[in-house]
Amino acid sequence: MDGQARTATELALEGGVTAQTASAHLKRLTDGGILRLHAQGRHRYYRLASADVARALEALMVLAEKAEPQRRATPRVPPALRRGRTCYDHLAGLLGLGMTHALDGNGHLADAERAFAPSAAGERFFRDLGIDVDGLLRRRRPLVRPCLDWSERRPHLAGALAAALAAQCFDRGWLRRIPDGRAVDITAAGCQQLPRLLPGLQLPA
Repeated sequence: MDGQARTATELALEGGVTAQTASAHLKRLTDGGILRLHAQGRHRYYRLASADVARALEALMVLAEKAEPQRRATPRVPPALRRGRTCYDHLAGLLGLGMTHALDGNGHLADAERAFAPSAAGERFFRDLGIDVDGLLRRRRPLVRPCLDWSERRPHLAGALAAALAAQCFDRGWLRRIPDGRAVDITAAGCQQLPRLLPGLQLPA
C-alpha cells in the first residue's frame, strides 16, 4: 500500500509466514490481477497492480475495522500511520485529510460535498506547482476522486492530481517516507512551506 515493490522474501518476513507460503499466495494474487510482477535480473519484485487495487484494499480496511467489535471510538491505528501515510500513491491519514480540507477551503475543489472535482482555480494551483494537468487529463485515470480514509472514516483526495501533489511534496523535500512502512514525516521545510501553499492547513501534531 506504500506503492513500492518488494521481494517474496521481504513479504514473507513482513507477513510472518514461510517463503513457500508467501510464494504460493503471491502466485495466486498475481494470477488474479491483484499484484504485478517485475523481474530485474535474477530478482523478482511484487507490487500492487494498480491504483484501483489500492482503492479496493483501502475500502476493505474500513470494513474490517467496522466488523471487529471494539469499545474504542477510534480504530486501532499506530500513531505514525494515523498522522500521515501514503495510500498507494497519494496522501492519507490526518495529513491527507488536512490537505484535502485546505484545498477545498481555498477554492481548489468544486462540489466537495458530494464528489471531488478540481475548480478552475484548482487547476491553476496545480499548474503553478509544475504539474502537467493537461497531460493528466489525457489519461484514463480520474483527475480527482474521494477515497474513504480507513483510519479517519472520512474521504481524502485521491486520483491523478492527488498523486502528483504527493510526488511534488516528496520531491521538494516537504515530506519524507519513514523506512519500512507507509508512514510519512513532515520535514522542517514542509512545516514552513505547506501552510504557505495551503493557507488554513492544520498540520498533524
